[in-house]
Amino acid sequence: MLDELLKYKIGVSLIPGIGSINAKKLIAYTGGVEAVFREKKKTLLKIPGIGEHLAEQIVNHKVLEKAEKEIEFINRYEIGYHFYLDEKYPARLKNCDDSPVILYYMGNVDFNQAKIISIVGTRNATDYGRECCNKLLSDIKAHNHKAIIVSGLAYGIDICAHKSALKNGLETIAVLGHGLASLYPAVHKTTAKEITKQGALVTDFISDTIIDRNNFIKRNRIIAGLADVTIVIESAIKGGALITADIAGSYNRDVMAFPGRVNDQYSTGCNWLIRTNKATLIEGINDLEYMLGWDSPQIPSPPKQTELFINISDDEQLIVQMLRENGELSIDLISNRMNMPGSKVSAMLLNLEFAGIVRTLPGKVYRLAR
Repeated sequence: MLDELLKYKIGVSLIPGIGSINAKKLIAYTGGVEAVFREKKKTLLKIPGIGEHLAEQIVNHKVLEKAEKEIEFINRYEIGYHFYLDEKYPARLKNCDDSPVILYYMGNVDFNQAKIISIVGTRNATDYGRECCNKLLSDIKAHNHKAIIVSGLAYGIDICAHKSALKNGLETIAVLGHGLASLYPAVHKTTAKEITKQGALVTDFISDTIIDRNNFIKRNRIIAGLADVTIVIESAIKGGALITADIAGSYNRDVMAFPGRVNDQYSTGCNWLIRTNKATLIEGINDLEYMLGWDSPQIPSPPKQTELFINISDDEQLIVQMLRENGELSIDLISNRMNMPGSKVSAMLLNLEFAGIVRTLPGKVYRLAR
């Protein structure tokens, strides 16, 4: 049975030349995803960013025919999806202006889990790079951090991160630069199948999207946007890993990089990130725990404050309750759960911090004061 609403959700993402930012503006101006395709051309032309070509593409409804075929694929292969206005859409990604209108996935994972990190790097990984990656993930497991590892399923550091996550019992997300009807590189098919059982394959491209270099660059924004921190393990001075790090920085997310020897080609990018203050140096799990404010299980945590004897607003009390129940939360997750703009939540958190009720940790993470 055809899901009419889903048809419009997919359709608006397929309008040629629209882009995710303009697609969201279009939905906002018209009042809903269905309304986009019911508006007359002359009305659409009044919307900022919508010119003659885009308006014509919308009113001819050809994208809806393509959307119907995509729904058949989704139903046949039990593909999951999250529209950007849906409650379960990744909260971290929702806070990125250019996040996908719709995200497709195969597998089962909580995109809003408290601890998510992205790991990227060169396709020409050395023994040093693989050792850094494997040691970090084994230590994450040893320290009992229930973290999701995000990467791009490419050769080198990407596939090392996925395999190490699977080996250590950590969930992992592989972000693809094509639709779910194909897989690149094909040699990673076995690992991809394992990922669907211990994480998910994710993409914003429809099933029949051709494999194109520019699509892999585009998918980097999802790798950066899904996580609290992007960690670069080996990179030349130019490459996809540095692009992902730059995107993460533009999202105000933390970036970390493993340093390398000055004469190693695939350490020049990491060393440059550190030297130019675009990334924090990381040598292992302790640096990651410090940056993100993760408690090490090796250090007992003192009891949390259970009673408050200070007058605070209802919204501030709600934040306190959320932190009491979850321990630590990023400002993005708090804003999403309260359905409030980040600026308003930031002001309330500042008041609570001045009152000695909460404290801020690296990575824009908050917890109750001890």
